[in-house]
Amino acid sequence: MSSDEQRSRQIVEVLTDAFRDLMEVDPRAFRRKFRAMAADPFAFFRGTACLFYADVADAHDRWADERTGRVWIHGDLHAENFGTYMDANGVLIFDVNDYDEAYLGPFTWDLRRFAASLAVLGWTKALPDAVIRRLVEVYLRSYLDQVHQFVDSDRDHEWSLRLGTAHGPVHDALLAAQLRTRIGLLERMTVVEDYRRRFREAPDLRVLEDEERGAVVRAYEAYLETLPGSTALGSITYDLKDVVGVTGFGIGSAGLQAYNLLVEGHTQALENDVVLVMKQGAVPAAARVAPDEAAARYFEHEGHRTAVSQRTLQAHPDPWLGWTRMAGGPLDGVGFVVQEVSPYEEDLDWEGLSEPDELEEVVEQLGRATAKVHCVSDVDNSDVPLVDFQTEDAIAEVVSGAEDDLVADVVEFGLAYGERARADHTLFVDAFRTGRFEHVDPSEG
Repeated sequence: MSSDEQRSRQIVEVLTDAFRDLMEVDPRAFRRKFRAMAADPFAFFRGTACLFYADVADAHDRWADERTGRVWIHGDLHAENFGTYMDANGVLIFDVNDYDEAYLGPFTWDLRRFAASLAVLGWTKALPDAVIRRLVEVYLRSYLDQVHQFVDSDRDHEWSLRLGTAHGPVHDALLAAQLRTRIGLLERMTVVEDYRRRFREAPDLRVLEDEERGAVVRAYEAYLETLPGSTALGSITYDLKDVVGVTGFGIGSAGLQAYNLLVEGHTQALENDVVLVMKQGAVPAAARVAPDEAAARYFEHEGHRTAVSQRTLQAHPDPWLGWTRMAGGPLDGVGFVVQEVSPYEEDLDWEGLSEPDELEEVVEQLGRATAKVHCVSDVDNSDVPLVDFQTEDAIAEVVSGAEDDLVADVVEFGLAYGERARADHTLFVDAFRTGRFEHVDPSEG
């Protein structure tokens, strides 16, 4: 068997093992997912965190000791998993987003995955290897510099990329988010009839039958108990006004159930209504290859893990962020994460970023944002008893006197894995179109 045939078989096996149950339940969702992944190597890379971790899990990592090998990581850190949000204090922040894959593991797993994503993204922009190498190096050195700043100041929970500190395209994204409004979001997603707001009809929404709706309402009521100070906004806040099912999520969420919930805001004025999303949690890719016993004992379900991880990795998270478990119906016992559909989310315009100097300005800030999520989620700033040391001190100690070696290591890995991902993309497309995924027939749909 040729090396390409062996790798193709491995790709099919890893993806099937990770998604078999969801494929069987909703093959149509995975046809959409796989066709989206087939579009280009970067889309493929985004959708294959499970393959990435299967590749790195057993590799020796000189930077992972008993502490740095078990920090809170984002778990799917690629270039497009950054964007804006409004924190609990009303401040617009540019930060890492999408915490579905967050887990415990070596801090270098996040660095390596981001470095590989830059290599793949840079290739799609026809950037020379020397430029890609420089971009990864800038990212890593800014990461290390920010780690050392946290060691010196120990105020990691106060640092953020915001309107007063960000610059270039990151600052532009924050300005764009500043122009967004809650009423604008409500007008896009809802209508008002007979003085009552409800969700608009749309191809990606479905009306719930009584049994399913009842299960969602009970899950929503249980979710309220997970909110910190859930009565602080007053007795009318949190009244549930409408519920719909949601389909057509992105590449990483194929086959997962989700619901949109329309909730009364802090007054009875219709302009203050809030939209929440209740999304099924899934096993993170890192946990499949390196399960953590303490985490398995602590987390009640995957929705709990996702919500707690986000609360831990963000210094001032969404006050609507919580979790629940479905009671009754076909999803009985399944965990969900619940959070606001924020009107203030804005992503970087990566299509408009192509010049090396623009990209360098961006990745320098992304390196600092990565350091923040790693270092804020430790014993100083979390009441979750899973990381009982200061992450910045542990990282600074393990790289002391060897920062150049770490940079060289991750740069070389990023370029090599980017090349591997491009080749894997071709193998994946051929495997999919020739029907090698048992539950996902490319000729249907």
